[in-house]
Amino acid sequence: MLKSSSGTGHLNLACFLLFLGLVFWANVAFSGTIVKYLPGYDGELPFTLETGYISVGPAEMFYYFIESEGNPKEDPLLLWYSGGPGCSAFNGLIYEIGPLEFNISDYEGGLPSLAYYPYSWTKSASILFLDAPVGTGFSYSITEDGWSMSDTSTGYQVYQFLKKWLAEHPQYIKLQLFVGADSYSGISATLAIQHILDGNGYGAEPHLNLKGYILGCPRIDGQIQENSKVIFAHRLALISDELYRAAKNACDSDYYGVTSADSGCYATLALIKKCYKDINKNDILEPKCTYASPNPIEESARRSLRGTTAADLIMPPSRTAEKWCHNFNYSLAYVWANDANVQAALNVTAKTVRDWKRCNKSLDYDYDITSVIDYHKNFSTKGLQALVYNGDHDFTIPNVGTQQWIKELDLTIVNDWRPWLVDGQVAGISVYFFTKAIMKVIYLKILIAVNFTFSGLGINKTFMGMQGAGHSPQEYKRRECYDMFDRFIHYWPL
Repeated sequence: MLKSSSGTGHLNLACFLLFLGLVFWANVAFSGTIVKYLPGYDGELPFTLETGYISVGPAEMFYYFIESEGNPKEDPLLLWYSGGPGCSAFNGLIYEIGPLEFNISDYEGGLPSLAYYPYSWTKSASILFLDAPVGTGFSYSITEDGWSMSDTSTGYQVYQFLKKWLAEHPQYIKLQLFVGADSYSGISATLAIQHILDGNGYGAEPHLNLKGYILGCPRIDGQIQENSKVIFAHRLALISDELYRAAKNACDSDYYGVTSADSGCYATLALIKKCYKDINKNDILEPKCTYASPNPIEESARRSLRGTTAADLIMPPSRTAEKWCHNFNYSLAYVWANDANVQAALNVTAKTVRDWKRCNKSLDYDYDITSVIDYHKNFSTKGLQALVYNGDHDFTIPNVGTQQWIKELDLTIVNDWRPWLVDGQVAGISVYFFTKAIMKVIYLKILIAVNFTFSGLGINKTFMGMQGAGHSPQEYKRRECYDMFDRFIHYWPL
């Protein structure tokens, strides 16, 4: 007796599809591992941490992923990597925007202890911290040629990493995506954003739900940045009015790429640099700390008299950096990240990085892009939210330079200054501009912000300068920067 085959057919089809699904997932190499405990932290981590590698060509790109402590199913996803180039995303995780910090007040040697930091950006977003480019942090290459990088290749490498990571983590694909970077990585992050837009435009999979970008004290244009240092030095009374006028006249107000062939300008700039060469470039109000390294070989080499000048010999003898000095805190990263138990807990591939450095200054790197201003002009037509911020004590990337490249957008004032509040206190002043859109500029006691809201296009570009902050602001003003970030990603007024 023959039986109807319709039910059996549907069952067989379902089983076949299930089989195909199992085959597919079995061939997807999930490289991430959940980390519940870290050496130096007392107890289980109070957040979800995943670490791992994503293969991008010959590069094995290391990442730390922390799922949002708020609503991970709806909160945005932020890709974040640090500047340099060559500075590990560990900077962001421990010193700037992450939920951990070193306990430096009780440090007496040995493995540093970790403490939970409450004002982490992970309160409002899931953050993917990336060691980029290859050669940074725990990222490495399996071929000799793979170590050679540039601004151009880094932007593409970051884009490819993001696509592959999201393919492995499809539950985050539909979340609002933001790309974030600071300092020199403003160049390559801009290129990565353009790759995302291009890829989405021609239908690349997975489609990346890019909503905006966040750049802290970013390098965007080399000429504007270098010229701004002379202007900034004058504003801060680091050089005299007379010397400033002499430089403007001798150099025609262009101090970028000057060589000895232009003897008058070259000599004037030499006098200017002599005035500020011994200040702390990352924060002009902080003392220039002595170099602190836990590496005995490196420290011994620095104590050598080789290369010592007469001026060095009349300075007070070097001493270990005080605990309040940023260099002291940085030295703890070297101790912690080079510990074998730490690397095992982070699932670092053994023997791939002999000597972890917070910032690797020996990259094989080609600085092949001088300006990305035109990219940002293009972004202003794409419906992206944007947050750009600076510290007002930062001499590395002066805020006057950031304001200058933003002015290239040709915006005019609509509504003048008004105060805004944080925790019931006046946080600063805002100013609105208008061109084909509306831009809001906010000057704060703690922060100075410029917020562009492009009417009709749904675009929001924000520039924030942090008073009392250096390079990078999120390290000097962690609490205030969290408030800035939280408002930004929730589209609340700054």
